[in-house]
Formats: sequence, C-alpha cells, structure tokens
Amino acid sequence: MIEIMNTLKAGFVKYFGEQKTTAFFSPGRVNLIGEHTDYNGGHVFPCAISLGTYALVAPRQDMKTRAISLNYEKDGIKEFSMENLSYDESIGWANYIAGVVKVFEDAGMKATCGFDIAIYGNLPGGAGLSSSASLEVLMGVILKEFCGFEIEMIEIVKLGQKAENQFVGVNCGIMDQFAVGMGKKDCAILLDCNTLKYRYSKLDLRDACIVITNTNKPHSLNDSEYNLRRQQCEHALKQLQEKLDITSLGDLANPEFDFNAELITDEVERRRAHHAVYENRRTLTAVEALELNDIQRFGELMRASHESLRDDYEVTCKELDTLAELAWQQPGVIGSRMTGGGFGGSTVSIVKKDAVEDFKAVVGKKYTEIIGYAPSFYVADIADGTRKL
Repeated sequence: MIEIMNTLKAGFVKYFGEQKTTAFFSPGRVNLIGEHTDYNGGHVFPCAISLGTYALVAPRQDMKTRAISLNYEKDGIKEFSMENLSYDESIGWANYIAGVVKVFEDAGMKATCGFDIAIYGNLPGGAGLSSSASLEVLMGVILKEFCGFEIEMIEIVKLGQKAENQFVGVNCGIMDQFAVGMGKKDCAILLDCNTLKYRYSKLDLRDACIVITNTNKPHSLNDSEYNLRRQQCEHALKQLQEKLDITSLGDLANPEFDFNAELITDEVERRRAHHAVYENRRTLTAVEALELNDIQRFGELMRASHESLRDDYEVTCKELDTLAELAWQQPGVIGSRMTGGGFGGSTVSIVKKDAVEDFKAVVGKKYTEIIGYAPSFYVADIADGTRKL
C-alpha cells in the first residue's frame, strides 16, 4: 500500500501541484454465489476485496472538478463542472463520478465545491470486479466528507446504483455498490436484493483462500446482452404474475416455479427465469452450508451456479468455461465459477492455500494453450468497505 500511496502522491503533485490532500480507498467486490439474481429480487453473497481504487482529493475554490486516473494517464485530465451535469462522452470514465454528483444534487445534496482528484486502482479493468461501483461509492464518500452531508452508507450505495442506472445508462442491480460500500473484513454479505435486508456471514475458509482469475478477454457490460437478460426475466415474471401473487422471481421456491413454468410461453425466457429462481435458492443453501462449515458443499454449489449460467442464462463464454473446467479438474480446488456479469471478466475459485501455486501454473499453462493468451491471477483478502484512510 505504501508504494501505491507514493505513486498517487507523485501523480497528484504532477497534475495538480502541491496541496493538502485527503486519502480514500474504495474496494472492488467479488460475488461468491448468486449471479444475475440481484435485479430478479433474489439473494446474492458478495464480499468486498482488498483490491480497489485509491484516491487523493483536494477541495477547490470553484465548482470545477478535475480528475486524473494514473492507470489511464494517456487519457489525460477529465474536467467537468459540478453544475448542470449531463452524460458527456468526452470525459469517459469520469461519468461514473459526475453521475454521483448529479444524483446527490437531485436528492437535495448539492455539492458546495469542486475537487482535484487523483485516482489509482489495483483492480484489473474489465475483470468484472466492479471498478465502476468502486468509483461511484468513492465519490459518494468524498461528497459526504467535504460537503458535510448527513447521509448513511446505505443511502450512498443506493445513489451509486442510481447514477449507474440513470446517468451512465447501465441497468445494474444493487449488489455491486452494496458490497463495495457495506463490505466488512473477513465477512461476506447475504443480501436480499428485494428488501435490502442483509446480514454478515463470517467467511472462515480454514486453510483455503479466494483466487480471482481474469480471462483477460475484453468485454463491456454496457452491451445489449445484459439489458436483454433483464427484459427476458421481466417478461417471464409478467407471465407468471397472471396467475401467481409475486413481486419478483426471487419470491418463488423451486417446486412452485417448476409447477408454473408453462405459463412462460417463450422457451428461452423460461430458461432465464429457471436460472434466476434456482440460483436464488442455491445461494441460500450455499450460505447455510458455509455456516455449518461444510465448505465442500459450498464448492459443489459454486459449480452448479456456473453450469446454470452457462446453460440456462447463457452469459458465459469459451474463456470463462475453460477457466472453470480447468479449475474443477485441479487438486485443492474446493469450488470455482464465473463471477460478475459474464461474457468475459473473471472466475472466482476457493483454493487450498498449499495448492495455489500449482493452480496458477497448471490453469495458466492450459488456458494459454487453449485460448491463445494468458489469464491473470489475484489472491484476494476480504476487506472493509469504502472509507477515508
């Protein structure tokens, strides 16, 4: 971390000169199980991780914000006014922070100044570890700190999601921002996305750890496929609601869904809904298993989750399937599955500590032979949520 802060300090001074700064950290997140259930009113089981976004911030005397990402220095400083904000293609990634300023203002919390912000992340871009949510919650915490807003973290989380939905135009559920903002060291969060009821579950992996493997396949979540899955599930829900008194697919138990599945006339939409319902129940079963120290069962359910995402939801790809299948064959792997939106990004694996180096060597070599380029591996700790350092 000292190295990161030194890089950040040098970068801040280079672009904005010597100023008194305040440091912040906002984590990424990995979802252990419960994928594409969040916008279907189901449960998810994410945790915040020790990789994330670091920032140095200085308030300005005017209403202008200048931001530099030291990961994308060639893109230069992104500058925007804190007033009359609307989506601006020319500022690229900075729309994620501008969007938060806008939704805060819409909620009656108008920024009182602009900022100079230098950002440096050790979250791999495009890995599906929620670098966008990390930025959004970070900006919410910055606004709270400097503008004195009385706002709880849970509200910052909701506004972060709103910024991504309404300002950036990605129809994400609440999970990413929730895990980033509400993360707690050594715990995962069982979150009911319908009610936002949540509880922390101590993650005692014993002699194992979490390994994130990035396919390194370029992907963009803004793609139409993600929004299409949402529409398919919404349409399936409407057809079920003609007979059933439910508000979301997450309200259904598996047998009830099976009994009424014929109400969904489109076969593809039926499979999409099947995933949403079964994945929700699978998540609850998996958390129970973990709390009974049955880590083996948890691993089996991770595999079942991946298979459902591959066959029913169709959001995996050759790269993700290759990583998962290689992991399942590897000694010392308790469970492995794709994590995040899909179509690229990463897998999450629970691997025995003494097997991690072999896991990286064998999976890395075989994946490269099959796909033609290498994956990247990250061993992550489970961390606290977004905070001032």
